[in-house]
Amino acid sequence: MYLKFTCEEIILVNVDGHEVRESLHYHKEHFWASIENGLVRVGATDFGQKSLREVVFLELPFVGDQVNQDEPCGMIESIKAVVDVISPISGTVKETNEKLADNPGLVNEDPYGEGWFILISPSNLEDELNNLLNFEAALEWYKEVVKD
Repeated sequence: MYLKFTCEEIILVNVDGHEVRESLHYHKEHFWASIENGLVRVGATDFGQKSLREVVFLELPFVGDQVNQDEPCGMIESIKAVVDVISPISGTVKETNEKLADNPGLVNEDPYGEGWFILISPSNLEDELNNLLNFEAALEWYKEVVKD
């Protein structure tokens, strides 16, 4: 089952209790990318953070570090597992979410807002966006993923 909501110009769909937002690009490792004034903000999807349960620690790259699409750039530790943060886009880290050091639970509380991870200056955005799922493709993919 899925429901579609629109609020404040944001379209989101609830796929069996997992939020998918129209404005984002999705990586199949359960990370999202948001294009903001030529930069890319990255975080965990709602499905990803719920699968991990309570996030207790994050290790993120430093400002100035290079990250590569589809490669690990950090680590998330939860009460359930330790997993790599996979970068959805290549580029240079411009900012990290320092709030997560003191409050990693923001990933669970607000995965598409205050729980974001890093801000990247992309090096090959146009080409690499083609490797990510757009909203429609993400919806279809999530309908399959949540069945498992």
